Amino acid sequence: MTTPQTSAGTFTLAQLGTQILIGWSSRQPDADQDTAYLLAYSLGDGQEGPEVGREALRIALERAGLQVGGPIQDAAEAPGIQVKLLVQAGQAVLTMPHLKAQYPAPAEWVAAALAQGQVYGMFATAPWPEAVPGQPVSEDQLRAFAANEEVVRTAAHCLLPVRSIG
Repeated sequence: MTTPQTSAGTFTLAQLGTQILIGWSSRQPDADQDTAYLLAYSLGDGQEGPEVGREALRIALERAGLQVGGPIQDAAEAPGIQVKLLVQAGQAVLTMPHLKAQYPAPAEWVAAALAQGQVYGMFATAPWPEAVPGQPVSEDQLRAFAANEEVVRTAAHCLLPVRSIG
């Protein structure tokens, strides 16, 4: 197993645990079209527990050029951000150093992402063990997690340009 080394520290992929993507789209009161959102989170099931996983994820995000707990970054304007989003054939594929995750995106999410040309990405370092693959997440559950003050404060926030093939 590799142990990526950074100025911020080291981590193993096993410490990160299961990484999940979930998306939604909505229209802000002052907007004329929907915005696509993508939330990346961990189940907190890493090899050494959720707290070690949280720190490992923080290191991984910082290694990718994201500021945990900082302002919203714009990946289109910050060449140091090593996060890529490909939207194609109903799938969103998020790639960053040592991590790759897919999200089977509904048509309305894809339409919003393509229309805006970008997606608002939130990379939570706080684990969400209740939101497991294959189990539905209600709007209330998603809102409770994604709007939780601690989750928002300890996350990295980034506008990701949408790339597609063709």
